[in-house]
Amino acid sequence: MCRNYAHRGLHTEDGTVPENSLPAFRAAAEAGYAVEMDVHLTADDRLVVFHDDTLERMCGVQGVIDDFTLAELRALRLGKTDCVIPTFAEALEALGGRVPLLLEVKRGHDNRRLCALTLEALRTYTGPYCVESFDPTIVAWFRRNAPDILRGQLSQPPKEYGTALSKPAAAIVGNVLTNVIARPQFIAYRIGRRPFPVRLSMALGAMNIGWTSHEPKNEKGRDGVIFEFYKPQLSYK
Repeated sequence: MCRNYAHRGLHTEDGTVPENSLPAFRAAAEAGYAVEMDVHLTADDRLVVFHDDTLERMCGVQGVIDDFTLAELRALRLGKTDCVIPTFAEALEALGGRVPLLLEVKRGHDNRRLCALTLEALRTYTGPYCVESFDPTIVAWFRRNAPDILRGQLSQPPKEYGTALSKPAAAIVGNVLTNVIARPQFIAYRIGRRPFPVRLSMALGAMNIGWTSHEPKNEKGRDGVIFEFYKPQLSYK
């Protein structure tokens, strides 16, 4: 049975329920949806749930999230709401083990510390969970240190990386050529055209997860879909 994952929780397009917020996670769990969320490491080595590397889009302030302490981040608000940036522990508590969790581990200032703390926290979650990352070295860390946890490589076509990566680096990660070190069990790829190495990896057994879906037709031919702004079935064949 294939599964739909609520992208950053069951948040709303108008922002009244912000992405990666406790209300979004509670709403998803109450509806029975599996949940996708993102974890960062703060300047004082605390785990928080937030997507962007910078705070401007969601909090209206300048700065990189890794440079802020937890106390400094808690003084901010998500969008035009009263919601604060949740800790990872709070997010797990909001889900309460009721639904599967798909966790994106974001690259930061100390990836080894980030991965170790994330693993420690994940072991407390009573529901099923798996991890993914755009950074193949993070996926490889989980392969070495927690081989029992299902792991996935996040990726997208090379041109979509823009200035975030050099053209050679974008070609390598966009074509999942790092699979030799990460050895992912699933590939979460941006919905659209997939390069041959991605299709080959899936033909050889890597599960096929698509992101980000805005309509049910994207479920076709995939083992899972990360969705937002509509309410698909909980799972599909």
